[in-house]
Amino acid sequence: MNTSPPARIAQQLFQESGLASSHEPIETDVVDALLARHYQLSGQLERLATEKDDTFRLRTGTADHLVKVSPPDEAVAVVALQTAVMRHLETEAPHLPIQRVKETTEGSDNVPIETKDGGVRVLRVFDFVEGAVLARTNFDPHQLAKAGQMLGRVDLALRSFRHPADERRLVWDLRHFDQLRELIEYTPSAAHRRLAQAVFRLFHEAIVPRLGDLETQVIHGDYSPYNVLVDPRTDRFVTGVIDFGDSMRSALIFDPAVSLANLLGRTPSDPWREACSFVAGYERARPIKDTELPLLPVAALARLTLRALVTHWRAERVPERRDYLLEHARDDWANVERAMAVAMEEVVARLLSTRHDTP
Repeated sequence: MNTSPPARIAQQLFQESGLASSHEPIETDVVDALLARHYQLSGQLERLATEKDDTFRLRTGTADHLVKVSPPDEAVAVVALQTAVMRHLETEAPHLPIQRVKETTEGSDNVPIETKDGGVRVLRVFDFVEGAVLARTNFDPHQLAKAGQMLGRVDLALRSFRHPADERRLVWDLRHFDQLRELIEYTPSAAHRRLAQAVFRLFHEAIVPRLGDLETQVIHGDYSPYNVLVDPRTDRFVTGVIDFGDSMRSALIFDPAVSLANLLGRTPSDPWREACSFVAGYERARPIKDTELPLLPVAALARLTLRALVTHWRAERVPERRDYLLEHARDDWANVERAMAVAMEEVVARLLSTRHDTP
């Protein structure tokens, strides 16, 4: 197993994604003071586990808020992109349950915080969206289709969105997947390395030659079951879409691919079942091109493999977030293996057949 630093391309992507290193957590008394001064908010701050930023739940006694402070190595322009995406959806699709950004008393979307080394971190406050995360819900195929349909509506509303920073480079963007093969060397299990190599071969053959032809737009980027809030008691099911931290301009099919990656293998005897339900719902809102649909299962496998590879690499280097990282990826390799056991031709045939399902 390789223990040296990753190659330059991988290291750059980790840095630009805010994942290359750890940082000192911001003190809660600093956050308290900024909330009081710029938002006239006070209450109890509860720190929440996240991938890279500092996140808190603020309980005021009347309404709860989510408070986020960006990591030191995340560009201010990237934070502005994330906020702009949410503002765009609030205007263009106000009926969608998108998390809202709260303005400061001065009318700004955020509060910049200068760090000791001259950098800038950004504090933002959002409405706290109540609901259970999809990942911890026993959903049925009909409800899962509703979750897919919601992502289709979000992507539809983002078609016209533009921003100066939307071409940001992100390690999670599958446009770069083929350049990250070296991460395989950091995986201790030989069996897992073989699985990863098989997925890279599949991606290289099926998607890399098509990358320049794929439909592109700004996408959510991380519509995972942990970023979808639901209420099984309601007919609409999806009550909130949160965390636009990975928004970027990329291939459109890479957006549902993130969701599929998180659904693969949940039913070991039929590892693509949930994925097919999700795609059926997605296409009711945003049909996928016939030429691109066959690439979707490959992209899903790539995304799941990438998370497994990145998780191991980061867990060794950012120990304070190790538990969070490993919890979200504990079954990844088993699910890759289950999904790979089904021929891609069979998966594509099932995805095509879902188009004839009754909504």
